[in-house]
Amino acid sequence: MAKVLALYNSLMGDNGNSTQLVNLFLQKYQAQNAGSSVTKRDLVSEALPHLTLAEMGAWMTPADQRTAEQQEVAALSDNLIKEVQDSDVIVIGMPLYNFGISSQFKAWVDRIARAGVTFKYTETGPVGLITGKKVYVLAARGGMYQGTPADSQTPYLKTTLGFLGMTDVEFVYAEGLAMGDESKSKALSAADTAISELA
Repeated sequence: MAKVLALYNSLMGDNGNSTQLVNLFLQKYQAQNAGSSVTKRDLVSEALPHLTLAEMGAWMTPADQRTAEQQEVAALSDNLIKEVQDSDVIVIGMPLYNFGISSQFKAWVDRIARAGVTFKYTETGPVGLITGKKVYVLAARGGMYQGTPADSQTPYLKTTLGFLGMTDVEFVYAEGLAMGDESKSKALSAADTAISELA
């Protein structure tokens, strides 16, 4: 039975295009994979605080030496990492804000990227420790950016996820969503087809 982690990341909530793409994917995936379970995390409605030195210091302190406060702040990262580790499939709803990822998603990345836990340094370079995952990035964009220098999002995600060991990543793009009804309809139809094939 596959375990799916769905990350919602739209400021528009249920009305967000990326939210609708994630929901569409889950609907089609569960129809094709009976018995699969889904854990949903909304990175906007349950926004994480920005990373602080105190929180990073708690990670670097041996668990049996942490203060009660350090145990509490370290547990936030520990729980998020466990969600990823326990999942077989990760679905990321990814709107494009100012040519990049949202600050909410970056705060999540900062919690799951931990030396010695989700990656390690070796004599030949860093090695990702989160392996065996299938990742789907469902990217919703108002304009047309795929394959252009303005798309900093795709290389960032490939690099960051790959650094942590998640190298099996599929992207679905729905672009031109703010460029008129016809453009939006075509983009969502194409995304629907791509999602159906992947799910």
